[in-house]
Amino acid sequence: MALPKRNEIPEEDTWNLKAMYPSSDAWEKDINEVSALVDKVVGFQGTILKSSSNLYEFYKAYDQMERLLDKVCLYAMMICDTDTTNQEYQRMRSRVEKMMEGISTKLSFINAEMLSSPYSLVQKYIEEDSRLQEFAFDLEKTFRYQEHTLSKREEELIAKAANALGTGDDVFYNFNNADIFLGNILDENGEEVELTNSNYTKFMNSKDRRVRKDAFQAMYHYYQSFKNTISAAYKGQIKEDFFISNVRNYSSPLEMSLYSDKIDTKVYRNLIETIHNHLEDMYDYMLLRKKALGLEEMHMYDIYVDMVEESIDDIPFEEGKRIVFEALKPLGDTYLKDLEKAFQERWIDKFPNVGKKSGAYSWGSYDTYPYVLLNYNGTMDSVSTMAHELGHSMHSYYSNQNQNSSNASYPIFLAEIASTVNEVLVNDYLYQHAKTKQEKILYLTEFLEKVRTTIYRQTMFAEFEMMIHDKYEKDIPITEEELSSTYYELNQKYYGDNVISDPEIRYEWLRIPHFYTPFYVYKYATGLSSAIAIASDILKGKEGAAEAYLNFLSSGGSDYPLNILKKVGVDMTTKEPIEKAIEMFHQKLEELKELI
Repeated sequence: MALPKRNEIPEEDTWNLKAMYPSSDAWEKDINEVSALVDKVVGFQGTILKSSSNLYEFYKAYDQMERLLDKVCLYAMMICDTDTTNQEYQRMRSRVEKMMEGISTKLSFINAEMLSSPYSLVQKYIEEDSRLQEFAFDLEKTFRYQEHTLSKREEELIAKAANALGTGDDVFYNFNNADIFLGNILDENGEEVELTNSNYTKFMNSKDRRVRKDAFQAMYHYYQSFKNTISAAYKGQIKEDFFISNVRNYSSPLEMSLYSDKIDTKVYRNLIETIHNHLEDMYDYMLLRKKALGLEEMHMYDIYVDMVEESIDDIPFEEGKRIVFEALKPLGDTYLKDLEKAFQERWIDKFPNVGKKSGAYSWGSYDTYPYVLLNYNGTMDSVSTMAHELGHSMHSYYSNQNQNSSNASYPIFLAEIASTVNEVLVNDYLYQHAKTKQEKILYLTEFLEKVRTTIYRQTMFAEFEMMIHDKYEKDIPITEEELSSTYYELNQKYYGDNVISDPEIRYEWLRIPHFYTPFYVYKYATGLSSAIAIASDILKGKEGAAEAYLNFLSSGGSDYPLNILKKVGVDMTTKEPIEKAIEMFHQKLEELKELI
């Protein structure tokens, strides 16, 4: 069926953006107000730390400006996402993007001015004026960078150098998006179709092994043909990582990447070491897949295909909502009552329409609802997506309700935990209520695949990054051969002898965009490990687990992420959370063995 136009979607199925702005005139008024507030903040230049009163008044002005800026930008971005073909919406989006660039330039003086004074002066001001307690943690985080902030002249030079940096990322982005052509393959019906990054996953899940192999080989033969170009781009990224970390006085790019969250590099290395200790579970899972699929040899192009034919793809939205609410009952009545607000107050834009942004997200500001964009299509995957995005929104809702605006925003390290807790609970509910053996297998493999791709695979990526940066530091030449051989050996290590590491998999690293955001991918693995540890305690009915989890959701960014996690019984400086996740993986693997 053809997609409906935006004006054909019933109002009750759309999000209520009028709760943000009842009219474009109201939005326009706030646009002008933001400009006035920016000028007010600029007026503090040279006097921010003149007195405790000045510091407080500056922070209040900045906080007011930032909150209103967030709101006006959010409105323009979100209304454009509902219909990207609407020219007026596009103009609104472009306007706020340009406005943000200008504001960033105007306010670039703040950090340099703040960090030119000793932190002891700020601490003295906080003691003098209790009103500054509201911003104390933000000030602490700012002044942590003092030892990594250079002189005004040096900072100006680094700012100018920024235009010359980032070339590796730019090259890869354009290669991987604008210039890419993977060629054509024959689909299951023998018809020629173009292979793309978007449909590759679909072909890798094809029941026709010939299609899987063709897609796999076409993908990696393409990247192989550009291996030296991409290797040079990635080497440029590594050089940039070391340049910035050296001039800013970090011991390594790894330390620099983890610094904002105050996370010791031991946490990163602990993740890798713990997964190394549990590779046997991965080997066992691969052997079970091999047997279930009836393969004499299992290749890398066989590891994604479903082991069962079962699929459920006709679930009305209200039924999907019922499943989510039933699955989240272990979180308690308070959570469910607050979750109902998402539907009653219309936080959610439910269905696809012509021009609507694809995918799904949760997005809001301190002064708005934590909105959810969905493209619900009746599949079980879209039910899981609903639970995932509502997890984000409830995290934001509780943080905004319980923290001031300075401490409400939670860091990326914590961002995927609430969403994934919801996914784990939904998966467990569906498994417990499955009516057939095939359904049970479906939900078990769904969980196992989540752990394989998010904990094991992302840890492999994280180890690859660490190894390559270590090699560079030891003056080992970072050639294409060094990069590809390192990756190939890691792939063999993580998947074991039950999977043939095909020669083409040497070049998988060439297509991973996250490598151009150094030492980021480990957060996927730690996030899922934390979520499984939390969900495991809740499902087992551990006393106080649900209450501790709500406390975690309410903490926002009021402390460093490792400290916030400790409040819910998760200590990422130890192996325990990762081992809890692998324990659940092992348990569900044993259940799957019995069924198969």
